[in-house]
Amino acid sequence: MDVFLELAVILVTAKLMGYLSSRLGFPAALGQIIGGIILGPSLLDFVAYGEGVRLISELGVIMLLFLAGLETDVEEFRRVGLPAFLIASLGVALPFIFGYAVALRWGYPNMEALFLGGVMTATSVSLTASVLMEMKRLRTRVGAAILAAAVVDDVLGIIILTILVAMNTKGTVSPGDIGVLLVEIAAFFLLSYLLGRGVVKRVLRGSHRINLPETVTTVSIVVMLIFAYLAEYFQIAAITGAYLAGILVAGSEDAKKITDKIVTIGYAFFIPVFLVGVGAETDAHVVLAAGAFALVYSLLAIVGKVVGCGVGALLSKFNLRESLQIGVGMIPRMEVGLIMANIGLSEGILTNESFSIAIAMVMATTLVTPPLLKLVFSRG
Repeated sequence: MDVFLELAVILVTAKLMGYLSSRLGFPAALGQIIGGIILGPSLLDFVAYGEGVRLISELGVIMLLFLAGLETDVEEFRRVGLPAFLIASLGVALPFIFGYAVALRWGYPNMEALFLGGVMTATSVSLTASVLMEMKRLRTRVGAAILAAAVVDDVLGIIILTILVAMNTKGTVSPGDIGVLLVEIAAFFLLSYLLGRGVVKRVLRGSHRINLPETVTTVSIVVMLIFAYLAEYFQIAAITGAYLAGILVAGSEDAKKITDKIVTIGYAFFIPVFLVGVGAETDAHVVLAAGAFALVYSLLAIVGKVVGCGVGALLSKFNLRESLQIGVGMIPRMEVGLIMANIGLSEGILTNESFSIAIAMVMATTLVTPPLLKLVFSRG
């Protein structure tokens, strides 16, 4: 199919399926992935996802993480304190161990098993937030804990992805090398933040002198791409650089305006192409053939978050009921999990089979969360 027609079909499918999903009470992203499955080899086999479309999809990933950085409040991150850190840390560690162990048990290679563990880690709290808002429970102690832990959770997920990509690049998984990688990542974040904060502000302020439409937006995109390049240059995932660029740009006077423009550009074109692409590269036949592993992997993803985050909440002085509510609220995976799976596939670590199983897990956790949330919040 001609690339222009393919893009037109992808975008129409993304918006129609996203709208349908949101009307049913689920994230639009879930509908867009299902739209991709319909267009892909599982059903219609209508899109090829050639090199040009794949590049647009990769830019969608970068923009998604740039937006995540733009929406990260560094001061709020400092204020969330020990409870959010405990909830998020245990909610990341347990699913990671579960995913890695079950994948090894089923005979997957070590690096592939590590990535399958990694995909389990990151929470997408947007679905939980919308359900709690509907039930008027978002502005409660439990709601605040879920939102704060989700911020820490996303950062930990991105760090895990960065470590896994670097380990794959360097071809080693020894504990000593992981320690070195953590130091390198911390140094990259710290130096980039300390040195880049003032520079980015000055560059964005100076861009006002160029009297052309959307110059500030263009300059912010340039900052995003440069940081993505620098991250890759230092053998760290490009999305880590994009996320950091978003944090730096968020500290400028133009942050709100830039965020609005990137949302418009990203969600009008690049991000829907990425999300439909995730579905198009998911083979439903592979998931069905995997059978028991796909089911066990998805169940462990649910149990891992409920138990991990729940124990973290108990240690943070929440009662048993509140801890269960927090654990259930942290179940859904979406954006960062999808990005992890996509990068694992593009790096050649995940096969089409393991990628499809990871996407099935993301979809399963998204589907079970609303009814489970309503159940655990139904009394008291």
